[in-house]
Amino acid sequence: MSTNPTGGARIVPAVHGRHVRPADPAYQAGLAEELRQSYGRAGLIELYGRFATGDGVVDTLMRKAIWQAITRSCGTGLQVAGGAGFKHPETFDIGNGVFIGAQAYIQGRFDGRCTIGDNVWIGPMAYFDARDLVIEDSVGWGPGAKVLGSTHTALPVDVPIIRTDLEIKPVRIGAWADIGTNATILPGVTIGKGAIVGAGAVVVSDVEPFSVVAGVPAKFIRWRTEADPVLDISHGGRS
Repeated sequence: MSTNPTGGARIVPAVHGRHVRPADPAYQAGLAEELRQSYGRAGLIELYGRFATGDGVVDTLMRKAIWQAITRSCGTGLQVAGGAGFKHPETFDIGNGVFIGAQAYIQGRFDGRCTIGDNVWIGPMAYFDARDLVIEDSVGWGPGAKVLGSTHTALPVDVPIIRTDLEIKPVRIGAWADIGTNATILPGVTIGKGAIVGAGAVVVSDVEPFSVVAGVPAKFIRWRTEADPVLDISHGGRS
């Protein structure tokens, strides 16, 4: 039996990024600093395993504190759901008010760079090849969506591809962009500010600001709105 007698869609207020979150308690910063001093990077990674999956208050607090202790920089208001993981978090810069969903995984590289801006929302089971990745402010990242930041050169052809060199290309996600569920962003792609990538899309080339793309490979569908004054500025005034 339907619980919605009208059967229609509803519009409800968004939550993430629209409200000022309370500041982190002072002891949290002290805890992060103590962990950093006491454990070092290798010890913190081992310690994280103890608290990686629980949903209780202590597990949640320890995940936040360890991320703050081990990353290159990390703002306030971080939320890390159970099962979220990382590799080379010492190369991460994370802004304020970031949410990282359950079982999301961010794979950095020892000499890489990963920047996640303020108020970014990352859905469950997302995957990021974060060897050279920038996600700007207020990006929405759908569940299961992925970034691939590198490929094997597949040369020479007389050796297994897995043994050939890796080519790392930067991926840039512009502010306010929205990446649909299970979409995949391939190496070297830049998603423009305010763009929408449809669910399941495979994005192989750059996406214009404030455009909508979808499909495999992703193709331009429409502009979000031609009347938006911000869009007009972004497009250099063309209508």
